[in-house]
Parts: sequence; C-alpha cells; structure tokens
Amino acid sequence: MTTGASHAFTVIRTLFYAAAFIWLWVWIGGWVRTFDAGLPVAPPAWLRPVGVVLAIAGALVVAACLATFATVGRGTPAPFDPPTAFVATGPYRYVRNPMYLGGTGAILGIGLALSSISVVLLAGGFLLVIHAFVLIHEEPALERRFGDSYWQYRASVHRWLVSKPNPHRPRGES
Repeated sequence: MTTGASHAFTVIRTLFYAAAFIWLWVWIGGWVRTFDAGLPVAPPAWLRPVGVVLAIAGALVVAACLATFATVGRGTPAPFDPPTAFVATGPYRYVRNPMYLGGTGAILGIGLALSSISVVLLAGGFLLVIHAFVLIHEEPALERRFGDSYWQYRASVHRWLVSKPNPHRPRGES
C-alpha cells in the first residue's frame, strides 16, 4: 500500500472508530437520562450555556487528538489498532490523556446543557473507569511498547493535570 493510501486508510479507520465510540456514549447518555425523573436534583438552568461551551471545547480537544493520532502516530486511538509511532505532540504535549479529558468535558457539558444530573454523573463515572483503564492497561502497554521514550514523556507530562511540560520533573511522578 502506498504511503498516501496507507495514510487515507488510517484516517478512515480513525473516523470509523470515533463515530462508533461517540454513538456508544450517545446511547449510554440517552439511557442514563431515563433516571433523571427519579432523581431529586438537576443542574441549574444557568449552567446550560456553560455546558454548551464545555461540550464544544471537549469535542474540539478530542478532534485534535484524533488528528494527531492519525497523522503523527500513524494509527488510531483504539487499543486494538494503536499508533505505530509514539505521540507526544499536539494536545499530548500538555497532558498525557487529553482525549479522555476532552471526552469527559464533552459528556459533562452535554449533561449541563441538557440539565441532566444523570449525564453529569455519567461524566464522573466515565473518568473513574478511564482512570482505572489508564493505570491497569494503557500505561503498562505504552511502557512495554515505547520504553525510554514513554518514560521520559511520563516524567515530564502530567497524567491528568494540564500544564506546560517540565523536562526536569523527577522520574516516575504522575
């Protein structure tokens, strides 16, 4: 396969996986909204515009991550179809898990925009599940796959806190 065709196929796979993942979370979000009627609280209406902004910002971060994976990483964010090159640029320069943070922001924002406490709680549950996935599967897999490159990256970029990279941060700090 030529480089151009290979790149196009990577982009198509990335878009397909992203669409499937978004569909899954829209379906889960719709399902959890059915619990709103039985819950005694709801986000205040004044948070709706904040939610719209947060949802859009989260979606834009996810889109930037997808583009970085497809172009720089020459792969997809799917664990079963990972990038062939280590990705530490774009949004990944400032936080190790920007796609998960963007996804959490999008879910939280949608929950606020819809005044759905169930979707707001889903965002928290999503982040907890993703944190466990990162600790149990993703970080050990990246360490095995990319070795020293990943160790240096991990030592200079926070897992969840967005910040300017610090190449002098002590090794192993998260």
